[in-house]
Amino acid sequence: MSRFIMPVFIIAVLIIGCAKRVGVYDSFVEGSRQSVKLILEIFPYICAVLIAVELFSLSGLNAYFSRFLAPVFNLFGIPEELCELVVIRPLSGNGSIAILENIYKTYGADSYIARCGSVIVGASETVFYIATVYFSTTKVKKLRYAIPVSLFSCYLGAIFACLLCRFI
Repeated sequence: MSRFIMPVFIIAVLIIGCAKRVGVYDSFVEGSRQSVKLILEIFPYICAVLIAVELFSLSGLNAYFSRFLAPVFNLFGIPEELCELVVIRPLSGNGSIAILENIYKTYGADSYIARCGSVIVGASETVFYIATVYFSTTKVKKLRYAIPVSLFSCYLGAIFACLLCRFI
């Protein structure tokens, strides 16, 4: 069934566009032109965030930061084994997936630690990447509470993920 979704969607767009007498091809080309312009505008911001995340990981700061925060996370019910995942998740999606894969190998996919890690990764977002993309396109310079509230929500979600996995 799912293999028919995209073809049906494309055909529906073509039919609706023709019915409304919209130049479907011209609209597609114009949208493509604007997307290339958008990519060129946000590329420096994304590049800066990716370099910062890589430096954070390669320098070992994430390991030190994780060890430093482990007692605090443990106080809130997040196991020490997940501290690095919780720290890296707001920064890097691929990095958090790599850490989660390592957790699966070390503790097994059905363990409490792996279940918590899976829920944390599935229920949280890469805050800094998303903020970079959204705020660079809207030219917002004063983020005010956006990043702190997003990080608070991300960490609160991790706490509830571990709490939920305890009862399941």
